[in-house]
Amino acid sequence: MRLVAGVCFLLAAALGPAMAAECPGHPEALGTSRVLTINPGEFSRIGTMQYKESLPLNDHEVVITFDDGPLPAYSNIILDTLASQCVKVTYFLVGEMARNYPAVVRRMYNEGHTIGTHSYDHPLIFQHLSLEGVTREVDGGIASVDAALGDPKALSPFFRIPGLGRSQTVEDYLTEKSLVTWSADVVADDWRHIGAKEIVKRAMRRLDEKGRGILLLHDIHPATVMALPSLLNELKDKGYHVVQVVAAGERPQSLPDLVASPIHEEAWPRVLKTSATAHVHVKAALRHRIKKAHTRKRRPAAVASLPASDHAASRAWQ
Repeated sequence: MRLVAGVCFLLAAALGPAMAAECPGHPEALGTSRVLTINPGEFSRIGTMQYKESLPLNDHEVVITFDDGPLPAYSNIILDTLASQCVKVTYFLVGEMARNYPAVVRRMYNEGHTIGTHSYDHPLIFQHLSLEGVTREVDGGIASVDAALGDPKALSPFFRIPGLGRSQTVEDYLTEKSLVTWSADVVADDWRHIGAKEIVKRAMRRLDEKGRGILLLHDIHPATVMALPSLLNELKDKGYHVVQVVAAGERPQSLPDLVASPIHEEAWPRVLKTSATAHVHVKAALRHRIKKAHTRKRRPAAVASLPASDHAASRAWQ
């Protein structure tokens, strides 16, 4: 398996990835420097946090990924930020969330991002699931995201294990399904009780140590929403280039838009549940800070941290 993966690494590098388009109207944007097309049949497991191989990236290249969404209150703001910088990313969506918010899923796809899956309802002990449980979670997540997209060809055969909780049972099943298993090279710890400044600090320090890699973030945390503008600015200032990864094969150019559904609190992942009072305070603080940031959008993005009550998600990797 290691020999095959090593050969595949070279094959993917030889594919000659297409150059991404420039950012119209935003000459100073970070942008997406290139698109790396990989053949899922040639890649099995990537990300040096857990595996020997990763993507064939050059020095100072980063692949940005987001887990756990969609969650409209935060996912839409992150999509706005990415669009303002013409940055394309990979989303690993939870099936239950995609089922509740298909309009956001389609927006992600129609704005050019890559869509993968992240199980049906994000069990926190994925590595302890039986084969039956793994099958239910993997297949259920794929089916739900397929339904949200409305076209199975729109979904990429990319999967990230919840909590990075791998096991032989899990990995064997993903290989049997011809899914590329994504770990990561760098994490920013944005699921922990840290503010936006610390998220940026940890992400950049670890990227600088590695020199390149797959960065794991989450689009369901308010601190991540606040950190993203500054993180993109830091990447640009330090000479990093964003690479988007896509799977070989035909995909639809776009999907019909859907009318957004109301936000249902019960659709939040279990790892995000907190007291109703704390949740209201967090969302109010976020709206206020985002509104202020938008009024100053021509200035460099400011790094902000949120109140200490901003999450009860410290148990979850992703």
